[in-house]
Amino acid sequence: MGIAERFSLAGKRAVVTGASKGIGAVISAVLAEAGADIAVTGRDRAGLDDTAAQVRAHGRRCLTIEADLATVEGANHVAAAALEFFGTVDILVNSAGVSYPASLLVTPVADWDEMMAVNLRAPFLIARALAPKMIEQRSGKIINISSQAGVIALDDHAAYSATKGGLNMLTKAMTAEWSRYNIQCNAVAPTIILTPMGERVWGEPAKGDPMKAKIPLGRFGQPIEVADLVLFLASPASDLITGDVILLDGGYTAL
Repeated sequence: MGIAERFSLAGKRAVVTGASKGIGAVISAVLAEAGADIAVTGRDRAGLDDTAAQVRAHGRRCLTIEADLATVEGANHVAAAALEFFGTVDILVNSAGVSYPASLLVTPVADWDEMMAVNLRAPFLIARALAPKMIEQRSGKIINISSQAGVIALDDHAAYSATKGGLNMLTKAMTAEWSRYNIQCNAVAPTIILTPMGERVWGEPAKGDPMKAKIPLGRFGQPIEVADLVLFLASPASDLITGDVILLDGGYTAL
């Protein structure tokens, strides 16, 4: 198998959550360029339509699924719609996430619950619904977009960190149960990525510059850098990698 084949997703069917903007939108376009048909989901219909246009520009099929992953019904709808459209799914990328930074002392319970629902419960529900077909076909790739905040603690990120730490362990539990069926499950844990959400939280120099100073490379990441790692994990080139939480942090956790 040549290098082009090892990184090819030709004939594969992928679901990408949080695909209306940011990291999820870029991941969708990159996977489509590699040959996959994509089901994109999010709450923003206009954003989903923009992402779908990028997918179709690469000659791939695209299903748009408008859903609120803060609800059980929304997560279950995503899986059901994708299976109805594709018949089976080969790749699941759980990219949807929300963050409401606040001190532990003042974090609203409603914010805690929403972050838990979107960042942790939805990946569980969607993976659980898609896994039986992956088990049946004896192949699958599940890639959970976590965060360095799921590995190390940050001020004002207790609830977010709890969700991402849970997602890392969920990834390992998926590995323990599903590796015997040739399903690879991994998590990607980026540092701050300059998406709209990243800009909102870290865009002000007074907050962003001290954080950059802690990163050996001295910068934040770009969505394409996450998408390229996801492509590797979704491709045959990574078939021996499973159960890992791969840090994409510019060296932050090396210090």
